[in-house]
Amino acid sequence: MMNPEIYKQQFTADDTPGWQAIDDQLEKIYGNTEARHYPPLCGIHYAAGGTDPIDGASIYDSRHQTFHRHMISYGMSELYFNEEKAGGEFSKWGFEFTFRLAPFKDDENDPIWAINVMNNLARYVFSSGKWFEENHFIPANGPIRLNTETEITGFVFALDPELGKIDTPHGEVSFLQLVGITDAEVEDLKKSPTIGAVQELIEKLKKDNPLLITDLTRK
Repeated sequence: MMNPEIYKQQFTADDTPGWQAIDDQLEKIYGNTEARHYPPLCGIHYAAGGTDPIDGASIYDSRHQTFHRHMISYGMSELYFNEEKAGGEFSKWGFEFTFRLAPFKDDENDPIWAINVMNNLARYVFSSGKWFEENHFIPANGPIRLNTETEITGFVFALDPELGKIDTPHGEVSFLQLVGITDAEVEDLKKSPTIGAVQELIEKLKKDNPLLITDLTRK
């Protein structure tokens, strides 16, 4: 069991135990594949007065199931050396965002807009003190990719099918995957916004799409 004394024996102030725990889990899936990592989009870390709560996001090109981009946030969990947080039940908010996106014709390069979505959700968490869990549902009140002809206008949260949950030196971290849902699915969930209804939708989507890849062209 991790406690502050063991923690200080294993790590120094220069270490990033939480960040390393995320990287270790990603290595199990992607091996030595290099991710494209994006630091805070505003250029300044949140702790230093920046506006982006997420300290960065990595994007992998995945060929699992079908080609897609797999994005993972860093910053909703405790990333850096902090002996006071050693051995907690949950690491900070207890999760990191993930998102799997099929290639979209208007995204010539990496879909930075998706990292912005993560940051917007992170701002809500940091400002409200309310966090997300599996089987939560969020209407986006419009296309999830702004100014885009798409019927994907909301999200449900599922545990990332490959990354799951990990125990870190600061506590448990769930990889919560954002899964885009259509306007019709959003309206159905608004009528019955229960965990059971979200679970049922996720299981239905998994039948043809086990990795829950978001496709902006889905009707």
